[in-house]
Amino acid sequence: MAEKKVSAFMKPMNISPELAAVVGKGPMPRSEVVKALWVYIKKNNLQDPKAKRNIVADAPLKAVFGGKAVVNMFEMTKLVSKHLS
Repeated sequence: MAEKKVSAFMKPMNISPELAAVVGKGPMPRSEVVKALWVYIKKNNLQDPKAKRNIVADAPLKAVFGGKAVVNMFEMTKLVSKHLS
């Protein structure tokens, strides 16, 4: 019987030190990284109240977002991928 292939989305990824400061130590699948990011964003109240799609970065998130202070949800996933290998 062939071994079930793990989808790329579920494959555990290595996490950069900057991202680990926010979501915890890896390796973990991309889906878990995104989930952990949202937990962090909500816990620290980092969503823009007027534009919920925007995330207002605190210092640890700025390191992940390449120094950007505000990013939207779609940009966030792109910036986070740079921290996964």
